[in-house]
Amino acid sequence: MRVFVTGGTGQIGSAVVAELLEHGHTVLTLARSDASALAAERAGAEALRGSLTDLSVLRDGVARVDGVIHLAFANDFSSAEAVARSVTEESAALTTLGEELIGTGRPLVTVSGTPAVPGRASTEADPLSTSGPVGGRSIAVLAALDLAARGVRTSAIRLPRTVHNKGDGGFAGILTGFARQTGVSGYPGDGAQRWPAVHTLDAAVLFRLVLENAEAGTAWHAVADEGDAVRDIAEVIGRRLGLPVASVPEETYGPLGPVFAADQPSSGTHTQRELGWEPTHPGLLADLENLQA
Repeated sequence: MRVFVTGGTGQIGSAVVAELLEHGHTVLTLARSDASALAAERAGAEALRGSLTDLSVLRDGVARVDGVIHLAFANDFSSAEAVARSVTEESAALTTLGEELIGTGRPLVTVSGTPAVPGRASTEADPLSTSGPVGGRSIAVLAALDLAARGVRTSAIRLPRTVHNKGDGGFAGILTGFARQTGVSGYPGDGAQRWPAVHTLDAAVLFRLVLENAEAGTAWHAVADEGDAVRDIAEVIGRRLGLPVASVPEETYGPLGPVFAADQPSSGTHTQRELGWEPTHPGLLADLENLQA
């Protein structure tokens, strides 16, 4: 299968591209810069120059492939306004990708986050929240899934709060960044809230399996660790960086503060059973031991 991947040179995307190539697929990757294009080509993919805002480029990419994996997102959480811009940009791009696939029967794999359900681990059957700072992403994903009724084999992979590799990535990576900046490995509240996680390389396998096999209109959880306590995450970060560990106000984390403070474990049991997905790489706490001071 020839696959168009947006975000194909990021942490998750580069692993997805490598997984696809290793299993006989060919890849066309959206590249915003010369450096990204070179990285894609060195990985064995073909680069298509453009960004998520270049809707005509996205249409061209879809026209040249058998399926699409959408991963690109600006990831600018510096302010509420920046988050809103990122969400708006992605929503327009995802709408364009979906419209180009209507009636083709070709796959479109997109992403959201795992939902939070009070008192228990969320499952694939739970609805996404469309409120909060990134609720617009869920709205766009739900609209894409609705295209299953219009001849698109759409599916959504719900990523946990931390997708990690060598101790970096996701919410845990943001905690590490704040720890380096402030000199304190902090956690909001009492730190008992739980975040699910998955290793990047395990997530990449799931993206391939969903692209190849998932039925239209389905959602899947890329969850290996159901929920690590945030205090435990901060304690490993503090030990590895040689920093004190302490509770900090949730406002420390800007627009993401309320999300960071929430208990949000999630289960991937259904996904593992139905698709034969078996995470094999280290869990988050073990992977954080790779952090360097």
